Amino acid sequence: MNKKFILSSCGTSLLTNYAGDNITRDLVHEHANAKSKADVPESARAIITDVIEKLSRSVENAGYEQAAAMSAELNGIIKFYGGVLPKACDFHQLLSTDTWLGKETANLVKKWINRTAPDMIVDIYAPSDLQTKEMASFQWALSNLVKKFYEELPEFRRTGHKIVFNLTGGFKAVQGFLQSVANFFADETIYIFEKSEMLMRIPRLPVKLDAAGIVEKHLSCFRNLAMGVPYAGEIRIPETMFQELYGIVELSAWGEVLWNEAKEQLYRERLWPTPNPEKIRYGKGFQKSTESIEPDRMQHVNERLDQLNRHFQDEQYNPRSLDFKPLKGNRMAPSTHESDAWADKDAKRIFGHFENGCFVLDKLGKGLH
Repeated sequence: MNKKFILSSCGTSLLTNYAGDNITRDLVHEHANAKSKADVPESARAIITDVIEKLSRSVENAGYEQAAAMSAELNGIIKFYGGVLPKACDFHQLLSTDTWLGKETANLVKKWINRTAPDMIVDIYAPSDLQTKEMASFQWALSNLVKKFYEELPEFRRTGHKIVFNLTGGFKAVQGFLQSVANFFADETIYIFEKSEMLMRIPRLPVKLDAAGIVEKHLSCFRNLAMGVPYAGEIRIPETMFQELYGIVELSAWGEVLWNEAKEQLYRERLWPTPNPEKIRYGKGFQKSTESIEPDRMQHVNERLDQLNRHFQDEQYNPRSLDFKPLKGNRMAPSTHESDAWADKDAKRIFGHFENGCFVLDKLGKGLH
């Protein structure tokens, strides 16, 4: 595991450290959560823009010692590599707030890494609404960040990357969250020890959460909220596991962690009751047709039921993995529709029909040719 994926939380330390006088630093702090440049009053915007332009030129010429002194994020990265960035194709993900100054600062960090180590791959990710001004939006952004981790980090790990969270820089609220979830995603977490030049390195701890036991008690609720489908029953999962914004209820960041930690284990065990009995129910032969399938196939079937549930909520949602469509002809009566179960050399389809607005699953079988 020689390659690295390094996530660095980015704040505005590079900008505030360079600002100089207290008045300019106060302006940076005052407008740290401004969504765009246009949201900052013209007089303050002119002062901050001038500082950014001068700082950009300074970053362009900064050596290792100067860069480490200027930026907490760069200080952590430089210390991690032992003082000199190697000629390596490591992937650096700079996590920026969704703000003007957050993105400007992250761009300057990227600029320095690109100049100093051209072989490094540097990407800036600024999740929509990731800012520290409005709590509900902030929590929503963290949920999307967790989804991104679960979608993308397994592939980096599969290709031999060591996952490192660099939490030396960034806003305290973001740092605190990343520190809490690091044990689920990172192989190692690094900090610069307070008032010291020493790099603190914390390995992934061998701790496992009993997520499946918790999720199973509220499986239907988790399945619906995870797919963005309104849950008709009473939400009894802990309040920290879900959130509401603009009338929409979804899993919180912690709910996403719990769900993703439990989902594969549960879905491989058995065919669970449908996530929405009012929209989807099992016909007489469906459960029997799934009895002999392997655990990985069972996981696919459970996942397709989630996708069907989402499709019946929003017909525009019909990903290739689902491919829900009417059957041609009448060869599978009473089935009138089909969807993918899984697609490979032993591909299977799910067949069903509608009764009084409810989709009845008839059987799992080979596709028609």
